[in-house]
Order: sequence, then structure tokens, then C-alpha cells
Amino acid sequence: MPKSDVVVVGGGQAGLAAAFHLRRAGLSHVVLDAQPMPGGAWPHGWNSLRLFSVARHSSLPGWPMPAFPDGYPTAQHVVDYLTAYEKRYDVPVHRPAVVRSVSRAGDELVVHTDSGDWTARHVISATGTWWRPFRPLMDLPGRQLHTVDYRDPREFAGQNVVVVGGGNSGAQIAADLLPHAALTWMTRRPPRYLPDEIDGKALFDIASRRAGGVGALGDIVAVPPVREARDSGLLVATPVDPGALAHADVVIWSTGFRPALGHLGPLRLRGENGRVAVDGTTAVGEPRLHLLGYGGWTGAASATLIGVGPTAKATAARIATSLG
Repeated sequence: MPKSDVVVVGGGQAGLAAAFHLRRAGLSHVVLDAQPMPGGAWPHGWNSLRLFSVARHSSLPGWPMPAFPDGYPTAQHVVDYLTAYEKRYDVPVHRPAVVRSVSRAGDELVVHTDSGDWTARHVISATGTWWRPFRPLMDLPGRQLHTVDYRDPREFAGQNVVVVGGGNSGAQIAADLLPHAALTWMTRRPPRYLPDEIDGKALFDIASRRAGGVGALGDIVAVPPVREARDSGLLVATPVDPGALAHADVVIWSTGFRPALGHLGPLRLRGENGRVAVDGTTAVGEPRLHLLGYGGWTGAASATLIGVGPTAKATAARIATSLG
């Protein structure tokens, strides 16, 4: 059974940031990634998806993202960057390796995968949230999709489409659909746009220092397509209406995600809210386990490219101290 100081579960941006700092700390490590290709969740977004900030403010530790010539980088630009990042730092990624579970074995943890088991002195879980979309349970006659299922607005040409959700994905997908479908955008409360000058770098700075984080300012970053649709008066939200949902050809639930932590079940650490209690990124009930990149509860802005670096660095330092 292969052994390593640290096994990182997940090869997306959080896993790569962890690998960078583990390497600098001189710790043996391996990254187990369920996906057949680099990029984490980024290859699976909708076609028009773009970052909230320019390339220089969207970088992982050690190497800036190459400039993008046309405003905010596309998802494919991010995939290309993460692919090159892996090669640049010779990240020891094994893929596809689907992690089934993590269990205790004396002084070590065992990571069980579909292609064999690994033993580790510490495990970093960096699986993100994309793989666990939250879908409301409603019996509707039309087709029901989630943000994770949406790719191209032309698929819905001429159809009556309802997008439900008042966050960034809901606003972006609604704006994307406007020229193609009979669109209704539903939100539980009126949309809250951040000031137009706010971008990803500013969001990171706010989340890092402000009580209440970004949510105290608003929910939606007014990226250019959303801003144009809003200012033209075409992107208008209405309250959630069960009757209108029942008459839709398609309902797209942009209702968020939950942390993908099913592999941690045998450790019995998750509370009623589905989260693991942490001290920094270290699990309170299992100090050999660390959770990285799941959002504010595992580090300020840690679910972002620019934000995951500081918590990855702190995690690697804590592991190095623990191992002496």
C-alpha cells in the first residue's frame, strides 16, 4: 500500500495550492483527482463563464496567471493555466482516482480509492462543492436542471425557461439566456448587486478583513453581460412563483452547492449542517484531517483562485509542525 506524509484529495485549484506549499515544506505528498483531466470543476462550467477579475488577480501561489487579452478570463483560460501549473511544479497527481472513503488505522489515515488504497500521516480534503449541487425537490412537469447541467443558451431557443436563484450563477445564466429563450428570473428576494467597480481582487480583500465578509455588501458581481442586461431593463427578477414554475418548459435551479464531503463519512465528523468543525482548516475531531477551499468556514475567500493560497500555506505549515 503506497504511503505518503500527506494525501490531498482533489486536484482542482485548492489541491494544487496545497501541493505547492507542501513541496516547499519538504513533505512527501500525492494528489488524488477523480477527474480524467486537469482543471477541477472549471472544464464543467457553462460556455460563457468568465472570472470576476483580471488574470493578475486570479493566480495561485508561486506563478501568476498569464494575461488574458479580452477582459476577464474565460473558464478555458483557467483550465489552461491550471494544466500548465501542474506541469510547472511537477505536481504528483494520480488521475482518475476516485476517493471512496477515508478511515483511521492507528497512527495513520487510509484513503480508499477505486484504484487502490493510500496511507497517510495527514489528509487534506480539497474536493470543493461543484460535485454536490443543491436541487430543491419539486414535482414539476417540465425539465429540471441545475447550474452544473447548463452549457449553451441555444439549447433552449424558443422555450419558456425559468432560472431560480439570486446569486452570481443565477444572474449570469439568466443574462446568457435572454436573447434565446422566453426567460423568467425568480429570486427569493430582490437581487443585491455589488457596486459595479467591485471585482474579484476587491472581493478577496473585503472577505479577508471585513466583518460579515462579502455578503454584507451584496450577492451579485455585475460582470459586463449581467450589467448590460440589467441596465437595459431586460434582466428583471420576480418572486418565486410555484404556478409559473409548473408552466415552464425548463427550470434551471441556480440554488447553490454543498461541500462534497461524502468520502469523510467513516470518520463521523460532520455536524447537522453537513460541515466538519474546524480550527483553521484542521478538523477539531481529527487533527490529521484538514479541509481546504470550501469557503469562509475553512478560510477567508478560500473557494477562490486568489484566496486559497494563504490557507493552503497555513495548512502546510501546521502539518509540517505536527510532523516535526
